[in-house]
Amino acid sequence: MKPSRGFSLLELLVALAVFAALAAAAYGGLGQLARTRAALAERQDRLAAVTRAVASLERDLRQAVSRPVLGNSGSDALPALAGAPAAVEFTRLGYANPRAEPRSHLERVAYSLDAGTLRRGRYAVLDRAPGSAPATTTLLERAGELRLRYLGCEGSWRDTWPPSAPTACSPVAVRERLPRAVEFRLMLPDLGEIRRLVELPSTPLPVVGGGQ
Repeated sequence: MKPSRGFSLLELLVALAVFAALAAAAYGGLGQLARTRAALAERQDRLAAVTRAVASLERDLRQAVSRPVLGNSGSDALPALAGAPAAVEFTRLGYANPRAEPRSHLERVAYSLDAGTLRRGRYAVLDRAPGSAPATTTLLERAGELRLRYLGCEGSWRDTWPPSAPTACSPVAVRERLPRAVEFRLMLPDLGEIRRLVELPSTPLPVVGGGQ
């Protein structure tokens, strides 16, 4: 019977070298897979944050109501919707009151861009006392640029709201008037431009005459 022959030292070294090469390749592949998964998770979180921020502004605008408020001085009246090219403040309906507290179901909210961060502010009351300030929350970081414009009843777009004077198509007081629609655009540095056109509820027209 022939005696069994084991591996030589050279064969063991070759086997170890092949195993080390395969292990290094597998480790590199696992590392790349882990980095890819982390990048995908980060992008998914970013998309979710953008979706929430856009939905928040869009939802609030759809619930805008024609309700002016008193400013911090207690005498100056602020319009129902005060809009600038990069910020907007307005009164909205739907302020949840699950505890049936003795307060209004309306809420005054404001959106603005602060050092590249989109923030939402809300006032505790509609008609403010001196020194009142909104409680702000961060909606979206790395928001890039925010641009707003406002559609008047005559069909023209404006960079600010309200108009300086009543128009023939909307005789209600300027501070009570809402635009027909608001367009907002977010220019995100990583995702490009997101644009939404939100139709607002109609501004109630004044009652004329003594009809029932």
